[in-house]
Amino acid sequence: MGYPMSLKKNIQDQVPTQDPSLTSETSNSLLHNSIIELILNRRLRPGDALPNERELVEELGVGRNSVREAIKSLQALGVVTIKRGSGTYVSAGSLDPLVNLLSYLARISLHTDGRAALELVQVRAALEVELVARAVAQTRPDDLARLEALVIIMETRAGLGQSFTDIDMAFHAALYAPLGHGLLSELLRAFWLAYRSIAETIPDRGVDLATTAADHRLIYDLVAKGDGAGAAVAVRNHFNGIRSHIDKLGWPHVNLDSGPVTWDVMGPNIAIPGEFA
Repeated sequence: MGYPMSLKKNIQDQVPTQDPSLTSETSNSLLHNSIIELILNRRLRPGDALPNERELVEELGVGRNSVREAIKSLQALGVVTIKRGSGTYVSAGSLDPLVNLLSYLARISLHTDGRAALELVQVRAALEVELVARAVAQTRPDDLARLEALVIIMETRAGLGQSFTDIDMAFHAALYAPLGHGLLSELLRAFWLAYRSIAETIPDRGVDLATTAADHRLIYDLVAKGDGAGAAVAVRNHFNGIRSHIDKLGWPHVNLDSGPVTWDVMGPNIAIPGEFA
C-alpha cells in the first residue's frame, strides 16, 4: 500500500528539503507528524516495520539526515523502536516520556517555589481519590491477598527503619488493578514514578515510616470491608500527609487557588475525565 500522493504532496509542501524560512524545530515537528500519519495511513500495528530509511526519504521528500533525526526523536517519545541491524518498528507505546517530563518539571520547581511538585501530588491525589471506590467494588479475594501481603512487607520494613518506596508503588498499582484499565494504570504509574523522583530528591524531614505503613493498613482494611467511601477518605488523608511533608520544606507560600487546581481533592475544582466519572 503506497503513501497517498495527495498526502505526500502535502508533506513535501510543509517540509521542503531546503527552506531557510523554517526553523529546524518547526521542520522536525512537521516531519514527526508526517511519519506518524504514515503509520496511521498504512494501518501499521505495534511490532510492524516502518519503511526503511531510503524509502522514507523518497516517500516524504526530505533529506536522509532529517529522517534519521526524526526517527530518533520518535523513539525517544515511544512511538517507534529502533533495532540495530533490523530496522525501525512501531512501538506499543509507553508513558515513560511523560514520566521524564513530569519528573523534570517537578524537580526543577524544587529550586523555586515547589509549585509543580505540589501540583503533581494534587493531580495524582485527584485521580486516586476519585477512582478508589470503583476499584473497591471490583476487588476480588486474590486482589485483597496481594494488597495485604504488600502491607505486611511495609510494616516489617517500617519496624526495621527501612524504606519501602518500591512496595508503596506496588500497593497503589495493585489497588487500582481491579479496574482493568491499561491506560489508567499507565497514567497512575507515570504520576507515581514522577512523584518518587521528588521524594528521592527532597530531605526526609518528618517522614514517619510507621505512619505511612499505618495509612496503607487502613486503606487495605477499608477495601477488605468493601467500604469504597471510607477508602476514598483514607486515600485523601494519606495524600494530605504527603502534602504536609512537602510543605515542611520551607518554600514561600504557594497560592494554588490562582492556578488550574486547588488542594480540595474532593471538591468541584478537579476535572475528572468523563469516562471515569
